Amino acid sequence: MPVAVRDSVVDSLVEWIALSFVIGVGSRTAAQLIDRFGSPAACFRASTYALESAGLSRQTIVVMKSSEPLEKAHRELDLLRGFDAQAIVLRDERYPPLLRETYDPPIVIYARGDLKRAVSQPSVAVVGSRLCSTYGRNVAERLSRDLAERGVTIVSGLARGIDSCAHRAALEVQGLTIGVMGTGLNDCYPRENRKLAERIASTGALVTEFPLGSPPVSQNFPFRNRVISGLSLGVLVVEGAERSGSLITARLAHEQGRDVYAVPGNITSAKSFGPNYLIKDGAKLVQVWRDIVDEFPIELKEPILSSELSGSTIAPPADDSGLSPTEKRILGLLKPDEAVHVDQLLAQTGIGLGELLSVLLSLEIMGRVRQLPGKAYVRKL
Repeated sequence: MPVAVRDSVVDSLVEWIALSFVIGVGSRTAAQLIDRFGSPAACFRASTYALESAGLSRQTIVVMKSSEPLEKAHRELDLLRGFDAQAIVLRDERYPPLLRETYDPPIVIYARGDLKRAVSQPSVAVVGSRLCSTYGRNVAERLSRDLAERGVTIVSGLARGIDSCAHRAALEVQGLTIGVMGTGLNDCYPRENRKLAERIASTGALVTEFPLGSPPVSQNFPFRNRVISGLSLGVLVVEGAERSGSLITARLAHEQGRDVYAVPGNITSAKSFGPNYLIKDGAKLVQVWRDIVDEFPIELKEPILSSELSGSTIAPPADDSGLSPTEKRILGLLKPDEAVHVDQLLAQTGIGLGELLSVLLSLEIMGRVRQLPGKAYVRKL
């Protein structure tokens, strides 16, 4: 999708991007300048005295009066056109409404895919530990899948662990998902999620406030987290340690007036500290998808619950009637929250290794089990 300038909404896309490039002018300051002078173009035309009166430092004013920000903005637009991406500014009708409502929304975001479609339905962020447990993975997948099937967009940060599980689960049921990046659109962190990012862009959207070429430096990710929560009605934390990014996202959601949900975890696990702490602090305990949807505004939850009652959009539960007796027996021995090694299954079933592996492969193809490293298996929820 080529970059488009909507003259009725913005007077110059270049000046919007240029203002976002000025070092010393963050999102909040940029918005204040635009409110004061009327537009980014007017900010650049303002006198040194006027800019000083607005609170800018001499060093920042020197940068604004130079040609550097505008030159960089022109280069950025040229690159975006070649990358099938778009720049969307704060006053553009395409800017996500929920994000615009936050305290300090980015004045420019960059997107690939169909962002308008992705934000046209209710959105929930699903975040958690990068080093998630089997339990965390299963729960994140089940809740993300159940929500996506019911027309809820899943928002997450494309990280390893819970984030990736949430995105993939939404895609598996042809649902919509938004990946919020801490890099430019032409990069991806971690690198192994490049294919996942392309899948997200093909049906949902990739979003970032960082221009092309921005690397995955650590200071970018708190900014990314505020966009994750800003795009969402609420944030669901599945797992997270005491000082985790998911707790930062939950705090930002609370500051933005968004709901915070949490899945309780084993009190002996460090990964459960985050969600258990949030529940003690007032977050809603989540066991099933409806715990989340029940918190939506009435005009958003009524269509979802009505469809649920009619059964028009919900996939039927897994049916065991088509499984062989051996498949049912092995499936019954597997747990969703604890890996069972193939040797343990051999001892419990007494069948041969070849037959056992064949049955496990069949169950894996049907999406009923997952194989973990080291020939261990878990049942999928």
